[in-house]
Amino acid sequence: MPWRRRRSRVSALEGGQEEEAPPEAAAVPSAPLTSPQQTEEAAERILLRGIFEIGRGSCDVVLSERALRWRPILPERPAGDSKHDWLCKEEFIELKDVFSVKLKRRCSVKQQRSGTLLGITLFICLKKEQNKLKNSTLDLINLSEDHCDIWFRQFKKILAGSTNVLAHSLHGVPHVVTATLHIIMGHVQLVDVCTFSSTGKLLRFGFSAMFGFGGRALALAEKYRWMSPNQRRDFAVIKALAKLKPEDCEISFLPFNTSDDVQERREQGSPKCDCNDQWQMIQGQFLNVSIMAIPCLCSVAPRGLAPNTRLNNGSMALIIAQNTSRSEFIKHLKRYASVKNQFNFPFVETYTVEEVKVHPRNNTSGYNPEEEDETASENGFPWNVDGDLMEVSSEVHIRLHPRLISLYGGSMEEMIPKS
Repeated sequence: MPWRRRRSRVSALEGGQEEEAPPEAAAVPSAPLTSPQQTEEAAERILLRGIFEIGRGSCDVVLSERALRWRPILPERPAGDSKHDWLCKEEFIELKDVFSVKLKRRCSVKQQRSGTLLGITLFICLKKEQNKLKNSTLDLINLSEDHCDIWFRQFKKILAGSTNVLAHSLHGVPHVVTATLHIIMGHVQLVDVCTFSSTGKLLRFGFSAMFGFGGRALALAEKYRWMSPNQRRDFAVIKALAKLKPEDCEISFLPFNTSDDVQERREQGSPKCDCNDQWQMIQGQFLNVSIMAIPCLCSVAPRGLAPNTRLNNGSMALIIAQNTSRSEFIKHLKRYASVKNQFNFPFVETYTVEEVKVHPRNNTSGYNPEEEDETASENGFPWNVDGDLMEVSSEVHIRLHPRLISLYGGSMEEMIPKS
């Protein structure tokens, strides 16, 4: 990793008297650094700029979309001082190597609440050898609560990564400036929302869910959070494919009724017409089950995980991949990154639905006890709900609530020809 001249991670304030943050700590974003050896830096959009103590020295710190850069702040020296030029050499880390961020505080042994704020700690994944990784940390010291909170929230947004399918579906990109422009211009978009419940108990709200391969891959990724987001995702997908196996389950669903009269009553909260509620059921061995209330555009699926679904049409996409060979399933996954129809396979079925019930029929632990399974949990089967891990041991009931919330953004109605 291109991280130059590693300094001591020990905080400059540890063991010393705490001081107030300097006024410069609240500096607003300004022009990018113009280091001659960094040709791409000028084109990078700067998100934040401020002052932190790094390794016992004050530094001018710049956060862009791909990297964190800092340069020591030193008194002016006579021109041509080579030592001064060396000390001012810029250092940086790539954000793809940061796997976690926390607020750094000083706490006493008996202190129950959070102690005095010291700054922010970044947890970094470094390549030790060709196939080995190790952990490291970088402390950004600043006593300003507001200043650290702004930087902390920005880091969390960046580390959230590709799981923000809602922002992609609303704006086309997970872009802070784009979202701000929608707010300024007053663009309001109604969005459908799903509820996830089990045994009559509400578990959470959400927009998309995957059971089977999607859930197992996320469960694997959660066990390797010390890796960077991209490395963790790629590693989990490869490992889940290596141990690919179907889930034995029963799926019940209520098909979407396109009748204008019925749809209008449902949007107004009127009782459903029982004559139109004809539940259907399929059962068998399934590699993956996806339920999507929004298109779920993301970096790995430019057309969306459910390209035929809209943000507020009152329906969900139910996508079922039946048991097939590993090679065929990989072809299906690769199609998401292209303009070709990812559902044009004999083992893939798609439905437009209003409600879905997924009932696993395996043993209660969610795996075969005779086989090693790193995704197994005593809490149940792993679900991927909007990029968050949800473990449920029994049937999950997903119900759509049309136009439940209003968000700033616009509908991404991309006209892409089907293959």
